[in-house]
Amino acid sequence: MAVSAKGPSRASEPSFRTLSGEPVRELYTPEDLPVGIGGPDDPVGRPGEFPYTRGIHDSMYRGRLWTMRQFAGFGTSEETNERFHYLLEHGQTGLSTAFDMPSLMGHDSDHSRSLGEVGREGVALDTLDDMQTLFSGIDLGEVSVSMTINAPAAIMLAFYVVAAESDPVNPTGPERLSGTIQADILKEYIAQKEWCFPIDPAMRLCGDMIEWCTRRMPRWHPISISGYHIREAGSTAQQELAFTLKDGLTYVEQAVDRGLDVDEFAPRLSFFFNAQIDFFEEIAKYRAARRIWAKEMRDTFGARNPRSWQMRFHSQTAGVSLTAQQPLNNIVRTAIEALAGVLGGTQSLHTNSYDEALALPTEDAVTIALRTQQVIAHETGVTNTVDPLGGSYFLEALTDEMEQRAYEYFEKIDELGGMVESVKRNYPQREIADAAFALQQEIDAGERIVVGVNSYVAADEEPIPTLRVDPALERKQIGRLQAARAKRDGVAVERALGVLRDDAAHPDRNLMEPLLTCARAHASEGEIVESLQQVFGDYTETPVF
Repeated sequence: MAVSAKGPSRASEPSFRTLSGEPVRELYTPEDLPVGIGGPDDPVGRPGEFPYTRGIHDSMYRGRLWTMRQFAGFGTSEETNERFHYLLEHGQTGLSTAFDMPSLMGHDSDHSRSLGEVGREGVALDTLDDMQTLFSGIDLGEVSVSMTINAPAAIMLAFYVVAAESDPVNPTGPERLSGTIQADILKEYIAQKEWCFPIDPAMRLCGDMIEWCTRRMPRWHPISISGYHIREAGSTAQQELAFTLKDGLTYVEQAVDRGLDVDEFAPRLSFFFNAQIDFFEEIAKYRAARRIWAKEMRDTFGARNPRSWQMRFHSQTAGVSLTAQQPLNNIVRTAIEALAGVLGGTQSLHTNSYDEALALPTEDAVTIALRTQQVIAHETGVTNTVDPLGGSYFLEALTDEMEQRAYEYFEKIDELGGMVESVKRNYPQREIADAAFALQQEIDAGERIVVGVNSYVAADEEPIPTLRVDPALERKQIGRLQAARAKRDGVAVERALGVLRDDAAHPDRNLMEPLLTCARAHASEGEIVESLQQVFGDYTETPVF
């Protein structure tokens, strides 16, 4: 492969700025440290102590490593079950489930809009049978499971609970299940654009899940408030921080309005952040996030339990930073981003595979991604001491600036009437679109270098082997769905769906129990979504120009 040795060409002197565009000074000194360090209101403090800038645990990774949770899913539940077993055998310590586009949008695999998309970017999951197959041979009472799904999250949670309790080998009740379901519907309207219902009933479903899990699933995180997709849509680090935290505070406010004590549910809330390539900016983002969350939970919502103040988060290296050109460079990018997540104090981590800009990852690529985490954990020495970058003049100043920018966004969102109203008025959507456009202009102009893309370009790249999802899997999945429908009690399904529609028409009724009844009757995801849409309606986004 011939690579041009020519480096970046710029018409002017370099502009020293973070990936988000914040200026970076030549030198940082003690004068740049946040005000109050060493005093009673020290904004940095010690690990394991309020405001948790330096981490939520006093021993951090000396006591326990982060959970290595690789995102996986493709084809039918059988293929993904095989991948899950492969990952567990190679040292992964938690499972993270990727769903295909029809499942994310609430469509069954035989829906007209599912054509050509079944199993292509995640696992196809239509029924309880699929969920049971997906986790066959895995003790769900022992393995922590994450599911990345949002609009139909309550339906998938119902399938999961019933699959666990009906496991013929290791039946597990909801009180023993541990893990996370993403369920963050606000970020869908902001960034990822996968929805089933209008905003208000979708928020109700989130609230129903939080309330039900608080009562029935004490080890489960009922929502993973996600900045990852906000960042993937093109936001700055400051926007990711502000919009994600404001989403989270909105869910807290909703739960409190339902009559829940904040300390009943707040310890089970979790977050999901992007680990982008700007190393110090990302670490500062995580530190600021913990500090803001601790202050808001204690001072605004009156949480008394220190566990309610502690932000727990999963991080994933940045998919948007991966390049189709010279894809092996992505191994380096992922390693740096993963190290930022670790030095930022993440509780669990997914490392992207180097081939993901081209296709779903191969087993070899997945193994390298997992080994990247293991090298960081066991060879680099970064886990030997707690928060090794704490006290850096640059990092602490950057953390302070990040916090200030977040509160500036909070103020604007409050002026617009809160996060739900801001989303309806497309405020965060416009901010993200503007940031993404500005960054792309810099890349196109060569003002920001992407190695192998706009500089150090290869003239004759050789293609790498990629995973190909067999189109026959779509026909196989449709056959599975039709077989599941044929063997079930159709009358019981219609009865369960009817009860669900009736309860959906009464806003004071929690929908988790009727959803569990639908799952036990073997109603499909698409049938459940369509039944709820008869009551809630559908959603069409207002165009923004």
